[in-house]
Amino acid sequence: MENQDEVRESRLRLARHLAELHRLHLAMLADARGLKRFTTAGRPLVEAELTSELLEQYLSASDAFAENMRGRMEARLGLLRRSEPQGAGMRAEDALGHGAFWLIYSRLCAVLRRLERR
Repeated sequence: MENQDEVRESRLRLARHLAELHRLHLAMLADARGLKRFTTAGRPLVEAELTSELLEQYLSASDAFAENMRGRMEARLGLLRRSEPQGAGMRAEDALGHGAFWLIYSRLCAVLRRLERR
């Protein structure tokens, strides 16, 4: 039961981080919408400059995070793959949890490929 609690707590912690990230996105969006006041006041260059800075910094931070996560997980793929469920005296394909393991492993690989294409 302890393992399930640990997994649940990790999942909840990540969900809280993602919710906070969403709140930050909404706050940045609201601030970015407010930048139009510079254009309506006859200073469109200020709006363009601030928006450019926001987007450049956001993309840089997001790309750095994604690349860091991609690199970490790609380095662990071999270990994850070797952790495939095994059954005593049976083929790996027949072991309990084999299908679920490969479904999640394939999902991870697909996400890593998406990150690589970014």
